[in-house]
Amino acid sequence: MDSITKMVVINSRKVLPSDVVIKLYESKSDVMIKETCFGVMVSGERSEVDTLLSSIRKMDPYGIFIKERGFAPGDQNRCRATRRGGARPGFHMLETEDKILPHIASALRALDRGDIPARKKEKKKLDIEKFKQIINAEVSQ
Repeated sequence: MDSITKMVVINSRKVLPSDVVIKLYESKSDVMIKETCFGVMVSGERSEVDTLLSSIRKMDPYGIFIKERGFAPGDQNRCRATRRGGARPGFHMLETEDKILPHIASALRALDRGDIPARKKEKKKLDIEKFKQIINAEVSQ
């Protein structure tokens, strides 16, 4: 059996974490569900977890993000009880990622609409001779 844990990070205006949890429990799948401050962790057989989460993501494709987690819930390496408190490893990264999810959702919506952003003009590097002229002009004032 290929066991896996996936994190469901919910950053949605239409779906609450409780909505996702209820849907997960209603599925009666043989998975372990753990609510977190960012959403839900789901552990179980890979095929079952993938199938279940693909249906969950349809609830809000632009507000539900799924990523694989390296450790199962309760793993000694991640558990705060055995690590004597503090943030779990990876918490701060997840917190940072959560802040940019609205931007990613906006980009995904635009991509699905077929909006292709204009290419940004590449800024040319400042020529070293021009830089020296600027410094000399400032120094001479």
